[in-house]
Amino acid sequence: MRARQATFAISSVSPDTFPPETAPEIAFTGRSNVGKSSLINSLVGVRGLARTSGTPGRTQMLNWFAVTPPFGPDHLAFVDFPGYGYAKVPTAVRAAFGPLVDAYLENRRGLRLVIVILDARRGAEEDERLYVDWLAEHSRPTLVVLTKVDKLSKSKRIPAQSAARAALGLARAPLLYSAETGEGVKELWRAIVQAV
Repeated sequence: MRARQATFAISSVSPDTFPPETAPEIAFTGRSNVGKSSLINSLVGVRGLARTSGTPGRTQMLNWFAVTPPFGPDHLAFVDFPGYGYAKVPTAVRAAFGPLVDAYLENRRGLRLVIVILDARRGAEEDERLYVDWLAEHSRPTLVVLTKVDKLSKSKRIPAQSAARAALGLARAPLLYSAETGEGVKELWRAIVQAV
């Protein structure tokens, strides 16, 4: 299952360069190197749409993509966030992430779902707990997705899912996802369309 159409739209380094809100928006967020860009590419079925890198902290702005889902609404905007928590990103750049991300999350009326992406092998840490709590306090619908599940044995997947759910105090279990095998693609599309 893939998007009917997906194209890069714009990058923003400051709130005054955010594009007009012309479609419902889905934000993809998470720690550096959890596979945000790979998830977006596999979800829409376009290799290289969102830039991937072996260097954590590569995305240093908000990147918008115009997406037509495989079913449901005609137009969505996917927003790829900078990763957080990586020490090698310069301090000044890390300091700029906060106001940029806060301005987006607090003010975008068209934001329908924040997808919080975790590496299934690493699980949830204090940063993720605080972030998920903050999203709840600001009434932002949230879905937690565990990526790279193909790197876990089948016997370790459910325990990883349960541990993340407990650590984050989630009402429902995180979705299991693999950009390599396509596991979770249909389920994630359903969740996105339902949120819209």
